[in-house]
Amino acid sequence: MPTERFTFTGHSGHTLAARLDMPDGPHLATALFAHCFTCSKDIPAVRRIAARLAGAGIAVLRFDFTGLGHSEGEFANTSFTSNIEDLQHAATALANRNMAPSLLIGHSLGGAAVLAAAKRIDSAKAIVTIGAPSDPEHVTHNFDEALDQIEEQGRAEVHLGGRPVTIGKGFVESVKGETLHDDIANLRRALLVLHAPRDEIVGIENAAEIFKAAKHPKSFVTLDEADHLISDPSDAEYAAEVIAAWATRYLDLAPPAPPPGAPEGIVRVSEADPKGFLQDVNAGSEHHLLADEPEAYGGTDRGLSPYGFLSAGLGACTSMTIRMYARRKGWPLRHVSVDVSHDKVHAQDANSRSDAKADKFTRVVRLEGDLSEDQRAKLMEIADKCPVHRTLERSSTVVTEEG
Repeated sequence: MPTERFTFTGHSGHTLAARLDMPDGPHLATALFAHCFTCSKDIPAVRRIAARLAGAGIAVLRFDFTGLGHSEGEFANTSFTSNIEDLQHAATALANRNMAPSLLIGHSLGGAAVLAAAKRIDSAKAIVTIGAPSDPEHVTHNFDEALDQIEEQGRAEVHLGGRPVTIGKGFVESVKGETLHDDIANLRRALLVLHAPRDEIVGIENAAEIFKAAKHPKSFVTLDEADHLISDPSDAEYAAEVIAAWATRYLDLAPPAPPPGAPEGIVRVSEADPKGFLQDVNAGSEHHLLADEPEAYGGTDRGLSPYGFLSAGLGACTSMTIRMYARRKGWPLRHVSVDVSHDKVHAQDANSRSDAKADKFTRVVRLEGDLSEDQRAKLMEIADKCPVHRTLERSSTVVTEEG
């Protein structure tokens, strides 16, 4: 996933820092991501979701609001209204690059911000909220003890997420009495609400209020055991996959047609978690898989191992080849399944003089249907002619180049 540094001018004239995550393949749509209150564009959940969407062909711009992360300005001088204006400026910056966002995603208070900003961003066709409050004033519960000081002195330093943040009076006043009901009711865009029932920061009742206020088309998906920051990679990945699948209904994500005679596309494998072995496997914009190692080998067992993919390729090719032949012959093959096991055996077992290990794949093919013995024998013979089988039996050449 190529990521480029991106800057634009925010509501107050300060330069805001952003990252634009681009798809490896065709660019099918653009999303604008608003992070949670006092967070940044680089929190793990945002990075994870952006990576998955990029894998589905959706470019993602994630930026730091004024005074946060790497953006200029002073957060104490910002407000909920200025957040909405920053979102507008981000959308304009994307439009100036012919990448006007059709998808707006907001996490926590960022979710409230995209709901309010949607009517000002004409290109937006679909909105996603993650753990969003239905009432922006809800965020002040995080610093209740400082509200009196903010009122008296105009600002106060509070600790959120283990770090100091200065909250200004303007921010508190901008969310006081702020209601999103009319914005949600008049959204006129497709809405997806993602929320965790056990969210201890923004309760699930907020999702119910947002969903109740919205008109169709609207969808709600629970994030089960996730925390408010979606800190578990598996929860972030699930959220991203739901968003990507849901968005296809409301965005035009059809990839451009390949040129005549174009070869099959590249399979791109990239690290999903540098601390472990989890890998994103993308074949174009339509197909995404996970590769991993078992927990016993330091992985998280969230995807097939590399050898598992090799076995899967053999099994799938065998089944497809058998089905293709039976269909062409008009034979009554009702169902076919293939079990594949993979072992390393000493090369001498394969009639080699070397002491090296050789690969041994064992297939168990099950054929169901009213087939004659001759038909069954022929289909088993055809199994050995599947292209992957032949590739594995031949020696292959792997050429490695630095990209």
